[in-house]
Amino acid sequence: MASRSLGGLGGSRGGGGGGSGSGSGKKSLSARNAAVERRNLITVCRFSVKTLIDRSCFETIDDSSPEFNNFAAIFEQILSHRLKGQVTWFGYESPRSFWDYIRVACRKVSQNCICSIENMENISSSRAKGRAWIRVALMEKHLSEYISTALRDFKTTRRFYEDGAIVLGEEANMLAGMLLGLNAIDFSFCLKGEGLDGNFPAVIDYTPYLKFTQSSDSISSDEEELRTLGSSDSESSTPENVRPPFIMDDNTWFNKFKRVKQKYQLTLEQKGYLEELLRLRENQLSESVSQNKILLQRIEDSDLAHKLEKEQLEYIIVELQDQLKSHQSLDQFSGEASLSQTPLDPGQSQEGDRKEDTLNLITEGKEDTPSLLGLCGSLTSVASYKSLTSLKSNDYLASPTTEMTSPGLTPS
Repeated sequence: MASRSLGGLGGSRGGGGGGSGSGSGKKSLSARNAAVERRNLITVCRFSVKTLIDRSCFETIDDSSPEFNNFAAIFEQILSHRLKGQVTWFGYESPRSFWDYIRVACRKVSQNCICSIENMENISSSRAKGRAWIRVALMEKHLSEYISTALRDFKTTRRFYEDGAIVLGEEANMLAGMLLGLNAIDFSFCLKGEGLDGNFPAVIDYTPYLKFTQSSDSISSDEEELRTLGSSDSESSTPENVRPPFIMDDNTWFNKFKRVKQKYQLTLEQKGYLEELLRLRENQLSESVSQNKILLQRIEDSDLAHKLEKEQLEYIIVELQDQLKSHQSLDQFSGEASLSQTPLDPGQSQEGDRKEDTLNLITEGKEDTPSLLGLCGSLTSVASYKSLTSLKSNDYLASPTTEMTSPGLTPS
């Protein structure tokens, strides 16, 4: 009984050890699967971007383009890779669309289209809004900027995605870089089309990236790969295991010659095209150089004409200033001459002579009779004033005019 119990215990322990080993194996397997899944999506996304750029050289990219539909499906799965669900009040986890993450993480983009997409009336589901955002961002040529801004907000990205997601790994930087090439494409989309239907998930078509068309270049490259493989095998193999040389028949040599001839003709045509293009560019350069010389000569002539015109204007200004000064001096001289040469009437001249004579007589009388003030008395006293008035009334005191008319009267 004891041995049986010990055996059972040992068996249980052994089973436990096997369980831990299988658990670690499952973890490593899941990690490998997640890494492979991320690498596959990033690689296919790079291929889809290249096909979009190649297709845009020949036609406009719109909703009917299969290259764009494939790119949109790939990009949608990249943004939906290991996206966390939304936990409700009752503890249940409901699925979530990548639009919920973009709506929060891309708010910091200047002049973003988040609000305009949220206010669209014909789009109701979250998945359809995300698909509309992809189209609007491509038409605005800001898809790479949106993704770069969202990835820089690592806290929000961590809140929406689980460990192992593409947006949390090193592949995220590659994603933002490869989307930058889409800014050179002019997209034209209708935001009311069937591509915005959010009821069905996006499906990636891998067949365009798995097709292999064997051309002359690929055949030659295959031969080079065979040679490199043969050289690498010969290094690791012994002389006894050396393979016989590769023998080709006449048809093979003829096909190879034909491929080489085609390459030579193609190279010759490209050479002729490049030479013609170079000749055209040289002609354009010579014409531009001659035009540049003509323009420089015109500029020099215009500068010389401007200098001459400036000198003439300065000379005219100096002449005008001289004339203005001469006119001012003439006006001043004429004013002084008019003041000094005013005409006088004969009566005025006689009156002036008379006034001068009277003044001379008064001065002479004062000199002859210095005691005139003593005879008349002081004018400030009342008695002298009365005597002066009595003299005036009795006509004993003569006025200067009477003295002028009767020079015989002299004061006693």
